[in-house]
Amino acid sequence: MGPISPPDEEGLGPKPAGKLRSGWTTGTCAAAAAKADLIRQLTGVAPTAVEVTLPSGIKVPFEVFQDDLGRCYVIKDAGDDPDCTHGAHITASVEVLDHQGEVAILGGSGVGQVTKPGLGLEVGSPAINPVPQKMIRQAISEVTDLAVKVTIVVPGGEEMAKKTTNSRLGILGGISILGTTGVVKPFSTASFRASVVQQIDVASAQGSKEIAFVTGSRSSEFALRNYPRLNDTEVVEVGDFTGVAIKRANRNQIPTLHWIGMVGKVSKLAEGTTMTHFHRSNLDTTVLESAAREASADPRIVQSAHETTTARHFYEVCEAMGDFTPMELLTLWAAQTLSANLSSSSTIDVTMVDFDATKAVSTSPALRGQVEK
Repeated sequence: MGPISPPDEEGLGPKPAGKLRSGWTTGTCAAAAAKADLIRQLTGVAPTAVEVTLPSGIKVPFEVFQDDLGRCYVIKDAGDDPDCTHGAHITASVEVLDHQGEVAILGGSGVGQVTKPGLGLEVGSPAINPVPQKMIRQAISEVTDLAVKVTIVVPGGEEMAKKTTNSRLGILGGISILGTTGVVKPFSTASFRASVVQQIDVASAQGSKEIAFVTGSRSSEFALRNYPRLNDTEVVEVGDFTGVAIKRANRNQIPTLHWIGMVGKVSKLAEGTTMTHFHRSNLDTTVLESAAREASADPRIVQSAHETTTARHFYEVCEAMGDFTPMELLTLWAAQTLSANLSSSSTIDVTMVDFDATKAVSTSPALRGQVEK
């Protein structure tokens, strides 16, 4: 991989520079493993490789291995994507019935079970998404038209799932078998967008009327600590996709929203943009100077706003001088940006947390009384 770009203010996701290698989804690997284990059952010999047809129609080969029970598995290769399932042994156990019929797809150990509505899967079913199910059936149909029962197993899947949002989504006991194209695009914004939408849909499906949008793990901890009435499902990590989250909240008619993040993303929102990635949307530091001047801040704070290249440095200067009024203005302007994009039946407040997520500036009257600056 190439050189690493710096992490953002929540310590999230440094993305390697240069051309990145794509990988394969858990769904594609499951289809390959199922096809291989079916061949083993029919012939008595496990293949060393199989081809799988992607939704695009392209056929791709996969090396096949066997576990101690003889079941076929494929080693998940996520390419250069920081995927916690990279290296997982996506395993299939196939039972062939003696009549023509449908393909039944089950989840074994390490595959999560759906416990909440809103995911597009039945409650109580395995967390194997529609496209992977279709790919598995396609792979089976390329070998036989007999009725087949396929059980997907992921050794260690329950531990892997702890590094995902599955528990917040109500997927318990393991990972999800995912994919829409069959291919993992490294650092895909599309997959993160889909995750944001899914989290909001699940919260809405369980009847939630209040959601906190957070930008990372530190702001998530702050939300759970300061909004104890909210459960894990109602604290949605939106990263840089605040605009996506607002649109989905509008669609689901969520009346009460909170947004919690750090100064860099607050400053982007204060500018009027809802895409807060520091590479995709460069901060115009004039918004910092405007806040300092309008707050009648100390001339040294105004000067630092004029000279700085980062919102974080500006925050640190304000903190050192004990003047958070520019931060209060930035937070207010950020709230105005979000309110302008929000349904008239909903409200939103904005909270800027420090880099330890222990202090805050907020437009929420309740938090202003709780959190010491």
